[in-house]
Amino acid sequence: MKKTIVHILKDEPKGQELTVKGWVKSFRANRFIALNDGSTINNLQCVVDFENTDPALLKRITVGAAIAVTGSLVASQGGGQAVEVDVKEVKILGDADPEEVKRTILQPKRHTLEKLREQAHLRVRTNTFGAVMRLRSQLSFAVHQYFQKEGFYYVNTPIITGSDAEGAGEMFKVTAQDLKNPAKDKDGNIDYKKDFFGKETNLTVSGQLEAETYALGLGQVYTFGPTFRAENSNTSRHLAEFWMIEPEVAFNDLDANMDLAEDFIKYVIQYVMDNGQDDLEFLENRLIQEDKAKPEAERAPMPLREKLKFVLENNFKRVSYTEAIDILKNSKPNKKKKFNYIIEEWGADLQSEHERFLVEKHFKCPVILFDYPANIKAFYMRLNEDGKTVRAMDILFPGIGEIVGGSQREERLEVLQEKMAALDIPEEELWWYLDTRRFGTCVHSGFGLGFERLVLFATGMTNIRDVIPYPRFPQNAEF
Repeated sequence: MKKTIVHILKDEPKGQELTVKGWVKSFRANRFIALNDGSTINNLQCVVDFENTDPALLKRITVGAAIAVTGSLVASQGGGQAVEVDVKEVKILGDADPEEVKRTILQPKRHTLEKLREQAHLRVRTNTFGAVMRLRSQLSFAVHQYFQKEGFYYVNTPIITGSDAEGAGEMFKVTAQDLKNPAKDKDGNIDYKKDFFGKETNLTVSGQLEAETYALGLGQVYTFGPTFRAENSNTSRHLAEFWMIEPEVAFNDLDANMDLAEDFIKYVIQYVMDNGQDDLEFLENRLIQEDKAKPEAERAPMPLREKLKFVLENNFKRVSYTEAIDILKNSKPNKKKKFNYIIEEWGADLQSEHERFLVEKHFKCPVILFDYPANIKAFYMRLNEDGKTVRAMDILFPGIGEIVGGSQREERLEVLQEKMAALDIPEEELWWYLDTRRFGTCVHSGFGLGFERLVLFATGMTNIRDVIPYPRFPQNAEF
């Protein structure tokens, strides 16, 4: 296997010959090439003997060019790196015209995140996005490692589905019909019976319902795949296409569900702390520099790695929704009408500003809220004995608000049927889901974690469009 730069930089320099390939980050004084192959935030310095190198070749060593360098690995003569390559030969694998580079984000200067989004096909070559995407990859690996270690089975739930798990109705329709001339029924409505699947179908908003059916056969399962919301929301926290992690566990009640979620989050964050220090350090320094230009009130409350340690070292505070409403009602921002959404009574749907107040100002640690009003939560959540709250839980994080939503699922067939009837959800649409309550029903629980929200938190980025390779949002499906 060829060695990548991340490994070469850790080697002991003994004059060993090697060939390394990558892209030119900079070329100084016709002598010093900063080479990067994407495996690390750090560049490998390659020192060229320019007096004995063809001037025509030197002219082609430009920012963005792909090259192969052959030489000896030696101790670095200068500061900034422990090793460097004493170059014997340079091959140009792919030229990059300096005049063309000037119109792209490959030009070595500071670019805005908005500009980088416009060239999403190139932004992974920048230091910031290389760091973000390496950390995203590590987090993804850690997700699978955690659940496999704990004996969960990975389940691939359908991307095309006929059910709306959330009951929100904000779904992308899937059809093979001619949109200019769709089949119509006798009443003039679109006849979905003549469509590809013989019924109305959409892109999934969640794999939860299908994952539940598998948990009630395999015991404990998890999904990790793309989900879609046709929500016309142009914010820094929403995407139309994103990835969801959804474990479901038979025989787990809400307390066990909260234990699982907290343990899982701490595991994956610890993994990037152990394996992504160079990238975290770079992103942390980037944020510190950015904060200097912001008003005090808008600055991050703590440096990136300190924020991650804050989550690892603090037990998540468990607070009922009712207690949280009392705290918020009596808080200074609420009394002085500083909140955009004033909390006036029990039953209010909490907004991000309320969630962040609880975490950052009141408790000063991650918070798990539980036992929410039934009328602001989904039909599948278990009704409490009080008849007005459900066994739901949300995990709230500093700087981000809600990162996890979950619940103990309603295992009682009659109660589930009553809830579906009250919300006009036809039983024939979810007959298979109700069957799981007919044959050996049991207490079970699960949660959903939006993967991009996790990456957002772990990298310190402020816009969710910057933690997924090609973001999908209203009026944008570029690339």
